[in-house]
This record gives sequence, structure tokens and C-alpha cells, in this order.
Amino acid sequence: MSFDEIIDRRGTHCVKWDMMEALYGVSADEGLSMWVADMEFRPPACVQDALQAMLDHGIYGYFGDDSAYKAAICWWLENRHGWTVDPAWIFTTHGLVNGTAMCLDAFTKEGDGVVLFTPVYHAFAKVIRAANRNLVECEMPIEGGRYVLDFDAWDAQMKGHEKLLVLCSPHNPGGRVWTREELEGIAAFAKRHDLILVSDEIHCDLVMPGQKHTPMALIDGIADRLVMMTGATKTFNLAGAHVGNVTIQDEGLRARFGARMMALGLSPNSFGLHMVTAAYSPEGAQWVDDLCAYVAENARIFDAGINAIPGLQSMPLEATYLAWVDFAGTGMTREEFTTRVEKEARIAANHGPSFGKGGDSFLRFNIAAPRATVEDAVARMQRAFADLQ
Repeated sequence: MSFDEIIDRRGTHCVKWDMMEALYGVSADEGLSMWVADMEFRPPACVQDALQAMLDHGIYGYFGDDSAYKAAICWWLENRHGWTVDPAWIFTTHGLVNGTAMCLDAFTKEGDGVVLFTPVYHAFAKVIRAANRNLVECEMPIEGGRYVLDFDAWDAQMKGHEKLLVLCSPHNPGGRVWTREELEGIAAFAKRHDLILVSDEIHCDLVMPGQKHTPMALIDGIADRLVMMTGATKTFNLAGAHVGNVTIQDEGLRARFGARMMALGLSPNSFGLHMVTAAYSPEGAQWVDDLCAYVAENARIFDAGINAIPGLQSMPLEATYLAWVDFAGTGMTREEFTTRVEKEARIAANHGPSFGKGGDSFLRFNIAAPRATVEDAVARMQRAFADLQ
């Protein structure tokens, strides 16, 4: 397939395009949708072939025998990330936002503190608040143009009611690939404060050339409090399948999580299982390698164009396909720069404050789109802020 192909998603019940005018005031006929974190690309042929086989068979009954599905997950994690997983450790949730919510349900109670390193993926805070847990935001400082971890400040911030930490690794929206040393620091922080550590690693396959993701599960001494969350949905653009993996090595934590899954009657849909089994394959691996190279060039073009505008700074992308752009240097209010992006450039991008403390001066742009779309976005932004140049 060609990542350059422009696919019209309008009128297909696509939240990214069909909801952007209602939410951002940007018409899908003349605007660019760069907010929701799904891609403008079809998945690899192996996934399409698996779905076609289901359609050709024509009966959509209950799914049984998930051994091939779990074997595909284990193969992928071993071959792509050097992490050996026992199939018995794997639960399948209704996506990883559901996986996060299930962790809150299984391991915390109302009023407990749940820690986030912010700014971070907005759905975490949404489910924490909805579950009547106490959201504890540990704001990350920026050094050298990228986020770093400030454990001294966060140690002082803890009050003792915190029970769980949700980590985003690689980081969304900042695009950081945490180093092994940083992950060891996070593990030590979780142990110091007796926190269960939920590591959401849904972007782990989407790393830029030259970068290497380390699964938190490979950090020593953390398995007794670790919940790993991975999935094929971001990697292969299968978000609508709502399927994610929660992998728990510790027997006690696994029993608690499994009990809640059973009590709530949760089980996955067969379409998602067939898609994931097909995706986690050598053909899928080659597609991901090609995708990452394509997104890296998109990032180079986008960053060069955005950083040429005085006062704008796009954070260097180490992973994900999400550009995090700081408008603080313009001296504009959030309303002023957001209006220029939405009304003049006609681009729908995520508003920074939704990602928590530290996000006020930012917008997040999805660059997993055909090259022509990214080039168009840069040109629109340069026109919208032409008076600064």
C-alpha cells in the first residue's frame, strides 16, 4: 500500500472527521482533522485479508480457542521488544482506556489517589474523575526542549492516600521514549510510595528510527506491582476494534483483575481478535517499519515548518505520531493562538489543557496522514501566523 493515498473518511461515522465541526467549528469540507489519535492509513493487507475471510465465511458466532491470538501477541512482544510473556498473563479488554478503568476498579477504591505525570493523555484523567478517585497531577518540567522527570518534587507532593500510578510510555503527547534509567526511577518512585504501576505502552511500536522502547516489564524488581497495557490498535490503526491487552505477571494482582473482569462479564469481540492475530506477524512487522519511516519524514517536514514560525516550538518526536506544539513564545493568549489555528488555518487540533497541568500553551497535531496533508498543514499554519515572520 501507499501511505500517500488520500482516503476520504467523511460521512463514515468517523469521529475524527464527522465530529470536528461540532467540536472545533472546523468544516470537514475545507478543514484538516488532526485531533483524534487514529491514522489516515489503511492497515496492512494481512489484516484486511483476515477480515475478508470472516466476511466470506459469513457467520459471526462466539469466538473460541484464543491460543493462536495469544501466541501472536507473545511472538510480537518477544520479537519486537525482547519481552517474554506467558499467555496465561494476558487479559483482553475493550481497549486500553477500558483497561485503565478496570485497573482503577480492581486495585483502588473511591477517594484513593491516582498519580499522573502531566501533561498526559486526557482519557486517563477522565476515567479517574468519573470513578471518583482523587486525581494527583505531577507536572513534568521541560529541559532542553523535552519532558523530564522530577522525583524530588513529586516525592514531596505525595500525601499517602495515593494507591496507583498510570504511566504513559512512550509518552503522549510529548513523544518521549523513556530511557532505562528513567524507567528505573519511575519504578523506584512507585515502590517508595507503595503504588501499583500501570504502564500504558500502546505507542510502544511507533518509535522513530534510532530510538528504542524498553518495556517496563524488563525493569528489575517491579513485577509484584506492575500492570502492563499494550495493544495493536494504535500500531495498525484498528482503534474501532476496541481491543487491548492487559498483561499481569504477579499472581495476586492477576487474580484481583480477573475477578473484576468476570464480575463485569467482559469479553472481546471476534473481529478484534482476528485482526490482532493477523497484524502481529512478519508481514505486519514490515508494515510497521515502513510506517515509522514515513511518519519520521512527516515529523521532519512538520517540525521544520512549524519551528520556522517565530514563537512556535514543536517538541522533538521520539515516538508516536503526535506533534506537541508550544505557542508560549508568541506571547498570545490561548484563545488567540487557538482561534488562528481553527479559524484561519482551519485545522482541528487537540487543546493542551485537556492533557492536564503544563498543557495550557500547547496544541497536539496528529501527523499520521499522507505527506501532502502534512505539507498542507504547515502551509496553513505559516499563513495563519504570517505576521510573526
